[in-house]
Amino acid sequence: MRSACPVQRVPAGSGGRHSYVVTGYAEAKEALADARLSKDTAVFFADKGSRRRLHPAVAHHMLATDPPEHTRLRGLVTRAFTTGAVRELRPFITDVTDDLLDRWNAGEPFDFVAGLAVPLPVVVICELLGVPEADRSRVRRWSAELFTAGAPDVIDAASHSLADYMTDLIAAKRRDPGGSLLDGLIAARDGDDRLSEEELVSLAVLLLVAGHETTTNFLGNALLALLRSPADLARLREDPDDVPAVLDELLRFDAPVSTATFRFTTEPVTLGGTEIPAGAPVQIALGAANRDPARFPAPDRLDLDRDAAAHLGFGHGIHRCVGAPLAKAEAEIALRAVLTRFPAIRLATPPPQLTWRHTRLVRGLTSLPVLA
Repeated sequence: MRSACPVQRVPAGSGGRHSYVVTGYAEAKEALADARLSKDTAVFFADKGSRRRLHPAVAHHMLATDPPEHTRLRGLVTRAFTTGAVRELRPFITDVTDDLLDRWNAGEPFDFVAGLAVPLPVVVICELLGVPEADRSRVRRWSAELFTAGAPDVIDAASHSLADYMTDLIAAKRRDPGGSLLDGLIAARDGDDRLSEEELVSLAVLLLVAGHETTTNFLGNALLALLRSPADLARLREDPDDVPAVLDELLRFDAPVSTATFRFTTEPVTLGGTEIPAGAPVQIALGAANRDPARFPAPDRLDLDRDAAAHLGFGHGIHRCVGAPLAKAEAEIALRAVLTRFPAIRLATPPPQLTWRHTRLVRGLTSLPVLA
């Protein structure tokens, strides 16, 4: 599609409205930063009937708003994900990583996704938000169900379970305050009304889900890419200190978020030579943009010496992933630990037999069996 035209109209769905798909890098970057592409889903779907019963806290979150609402909401959480704040979390991330890898016995099969890629970011974001340990398995299950393809009833039910849980957790923290990020948001809500109760629940759910789903996929995709490139794997095994420098290329090569979240045009827009009318949904294919040869030569080749800092794996513009520093820290610590502790790591299943999650928004493995 990209080689034919980087911005194309695709057939109408059940609603009868055509949408547009952006696959070129330059066009995707432009679209991500264009204020004429709104993310306010409440406005877009206001006059459209639907049988869906997605909880409002999941349907109308920070990623589904435009300035000034988005600016206000993002400002409340940005400080928790700065480089300095993440640096303070590194010892905790390291301890969790080591504890999880202690359960893997060399010479025995180990599912990297179930054993590390899933639990590590779940534990970290739950710790940051103050989610009790006993509740984390349920939270993880509901979060995964939100990304189920072709099962709207499952998605809707999971949205209510998560929102109801977070409502109860907020009530519990009001009775017994602590020092978590969620406690800070509650204080902001109760202190000067910068945050409505609905926005508080929505922001908490978003941070919980976005705080681990993408990192889980990032870890699995990154390790698979390295296992399929023995020379690169050997290089990092010999010098694990190189891991931080190659994370951007790993993100570019196999983006954990394949399609950016929903946008629509508020007025006619010309993008990549294609005229898009007002009110049209626009899908930005981040994975395709990251493989655009016009921006990244030989894009289908993993090149650890490539300067890939301009990749769109974390998005671009005002909606760029606020948790990017945390995701990169978790990936660095996890990959370094695996390569150091298990230098003989290898795939236990041929790549064609690996299975991928059935979802459009994110791209990740259901499992990654390895041996060491």
